[in-house]
Amino acid sequence: MPLPGDEHTGTRIAHHRKRAGLTQRGLAQRVPYSYSLLTQVESGHKPASPDLVAAVAKALCIDVTALTGQPYVTELQQDRLVALVRPIREALDLYDLGADPAISPRPTPQLVAAAEQLCLQVRATKLHDAALDLPDTIAEITTAACRAPSSELWAALSSTYRTAHDLAVKLGYYDLSTVALDRMEWAASRASDPLLSAVRQYMRALVYFREGEYTIGKRLVASGQGLLEQSPQTRARQAVAGQLHLGASIIAARARDADAVRNHLAEARSYADQVGEATDVHWLSFGPTNVTVHVVSAYVEMRHYGEALREAAKVRIPQDWAVSRAAHFYVDQARAQMEAGRSEAALKSMVTARRLAPQQTRYHPGARDTIRGLIHLSRRTPDTLDHLAAWVGL
Repeated sequence: MPLPGDEHTGTRIAHHRKRAGLTQRGLAQRVPYSYSLLTQVESGHKPASPDLVAAVAKALCIDVTALTGQPYVTELQQDRLVALVRPIREALDLYDLGADPAISPRPTPQLVAAAEQLCLQVRATKLHDAALDLPDTIAEITTAACRAPSSELWAALSSTYRTAHDLAVKLGYYDLSTVALDRMEWAASRASDPLLSAVRQYMRALVYFREGEYTIGKRLVASGQGLLEQSPQTRARQAVAGQLHLGASIIAARARDADAVRNHLAEARSYADQVGEATDVHWLSFGPTNVTVHVVSAYVEMRHYGEALREAAKVRIPQDWAVSRAAHFYVDQARAQMEAGRSEAALKSMVTARRLAPQQTRYHPGARDTIRGLIHLSRRTPDTLDHLAAWVGL
């Protein structure tokens, strides 16, 4: 059964629903959403929220990417990114091959700095630059770590694997992100760094969050918290602990557990009050700002859009904050504004997200569906919105 020409998340839901032999009412009975909303999403008159997509994917036993259409190959080709994915995939397969005799690695401090630079590029959403540099950096640090193993080199290698995960997620290659997370733990265990392992569990939890498997996500967060017991009481440990609570709050919000959301956010705020803005800890952007941003995200996930906008008005983004995180906030804010009927404000938020992080916003499924929702809300499409729609390929 071919997909229709006007392809969007709603049409993909309809396509896979029919393949499963379900009517719209039959699918609505399997997900916590109304028949009316499902029909509007399938027709394209309402955007498909991430939580609805996750619920439908789980009900139909398919991957979320089958419904979102990721990766967006046409746009990736236009941005010269698609050809950079295979070298990353190949670099992730070097982990057990030992040292490469053709490589003469730089000194350890330079390799550590190279790994840090990759993290910085991703936080600045310079995805093309990071994807271009990543494979050679992985190969070089792998060779160095095999020839002269040290905790510093293994930690740097773990960091490059994390960058591979971040890139894969942002570009929609979720299968590749899972491989990268496996490699991250392989290197983190050799670095004997429980904080890195805890960060990895946090990232794994977010993978299951996107897929709608909230129970597994909560268990992974708990596992990460357990790993922290192996680390001394430091500011870095507090920051990682706080970030784990933030991840748990969003998982709880998607699961509609309001009490758990409040508890996790309160714990995260307590840690943030102690550590301040901890953007220097494992590139987590943890701190008071990130707590407030997660309050907004939690309200959006629970579909409490008025509360989300009230909290969003309190957000003051620091100048040195990660551009990737700031852009994500504006996408969340745009969704809340659209759902609250504030189309012009939502459009401004989407334009801001694009200005801050064009490549990340272009490949963000929530951004694409929000733009589509704004199109249907607008009787007369503003030129700016029309341009945005063409830019993301709608």
